[in-house]
Amino acid sequence: MVRVSWDVDDEGSRTGVVTVTLDRPERRNAVDHPMLVALLAAQDEARIDGARVLVLTGAPPAFCAGADLTGVEEGEFARILAAVLRGFTELPLPTVAAVDGPALGAGTQLVAACDLRVATPDSRFGIPAAKLGLVVDHWTVERLARELGWSVARAMLIGAETYDGAALHAAGAVHRLGDLDAAMAWARDLAQLAPLTIAGHKLALERSAPPPGPDDDVEAARRAAWASADAGEGRTAFLAKRPPRFRGE
Repeated sequence: MVRVSWDVDDEGSRTGVVTVTLDRPERRNAVDHPMLVALLAAQDEARIDGARVLVLTGAPPAFCAGADLTGVEEGEFARILAAVLRGFTELPLPTVAAVDGPALGAGTQLVAACDLRVATPDSRFGIPAAKLGLVVDHWTVERLARELGWSVARAMLIGAETYDGAALHAAGAVHRLGDLDAAMAWARDLAQLAPLTIAGHKLALERSAPPPGPDDDVEAARRAAWASADAGEGRTAFLAKRPPRFRGE
């Protein structure tokens, strides 16, 4: 469900670029617990085997359609998703999200966790939590605001708005427009840069925007949403492919 492949040059030598592919096309690459475990393992492999750049992408027809709602619970799934997202930010090498198709919910979270973003113009991004009765964690809210911009984050989180790749490129949230080939070409260029310089700059950037500290009010609001009847209604409606009927309960 997660494929790891190493790019090689014409002579068969590794270029230093590792591609991590979400490969669950029958579910539009929606992430479940086993996929998240596999992503943690892929991060470890990239670090241990000396990758210079990691490219994260999805098998057609999507980058990642979100969390698999048939197997998502607030506790363990949320914990391991948080570990995966933070894991991308903690790798001492550039991470590039190569997006073609939907990147919704957890898909947008994964995109925001990467350092650089390449997307096709008609790719779709958004956090539909308000359509499901859920609240994302404080770290995600902060990350979306800093990486995609406060205005975009507010529209995604409060208005459940979606954006295409062209709009996010115009807003500066997507760095380049293009497909996986374009992302790989950029990654090969990045792999030629000084790795200690990149590691130092990435560390400084991450430390310049530290994760938010514990906030009892925010955590209480998140837990209340996950435990609400609305959350159950949102999941039921999503699986039944009907509009949800939220009551604020």
